[in-house]
Amino acid sequence: MEVARRERLIAKGGCRLDLDHYLEALIRKPGAFPGATALEQARSAGKFTPVHDAWWIAAVKAHGDTAGTRALIELLLLARHVSHEHLVAGLAMALRAGALTADAVALEARKVAQAEDEPAGQPSPADTGGAATVTFLHEWRLAHLPPDTRPLPSVTHYDQLLRRRRASGGEHREGEAQ
Repeated sequence: MEVARRERLIAKGGCRLDLDHYLEALIRKPGAFPGATALEQARSAGKFTPVHDAWWIAAVKAHGDTAGTRALIELLLLARHVSHEHLVAGLAMALRAGALTADAVALEARKVAQAEDEPAGQPSPADTGGAATVTFLHEWRLAHLPPDTRPLPSVTHYDQLLRRRRASGGEHREGEAQ
C-alpha cells in the first residue's frame, strides 16, 4: 500500500515544502504568508498562478493585508476539495466580477465544475462572455429555500396590555418615563 509519493530532490540537503501542509498555521498568522518558502516553491511549481496573485492583490486592496491574505488562504484550503483547474477558473471569474470573497470564488469554481458535467448543448459560465456575473453564496442559499408559509407576527396581545394599563389609570413607578 502506497502512502505518499514525492519527487526526488537532486541537490544535497535540498528541501521541498508543500504549501498545503502549512495553511492551518498560516491562516492564524497571515503576516507570515508573503515571505513563506512554501509559497515561493508553489509559485515555481505552477501551483500558485498569476491569477492567484492578481486575486490576492485585489483582495488586499479591498479588505486590507490581514483579511485579504486570510481570504486567499481560505481559497487555498478549498483546493483540497476542488480541482486546481476549477479553482483557477473560479478565481478568474470572481476577479473579473470584483467578487473578492472566498465564498464567491468557491461558488464560481463549483459552477465551472458543474458546467463540465452538463451536456454539450448548454452554455457554461465561462462562455457567457461580456460581463461576468457572480452569485454570492448567501443569495444562492436564499434562492433555494422553500417558501415561508408562516403567518406574519402579530402584536395584538401587547396592544391589549397597553389598553389595560391605560384603563387602570396609567400608574407608574417613580423614575419611570411616561
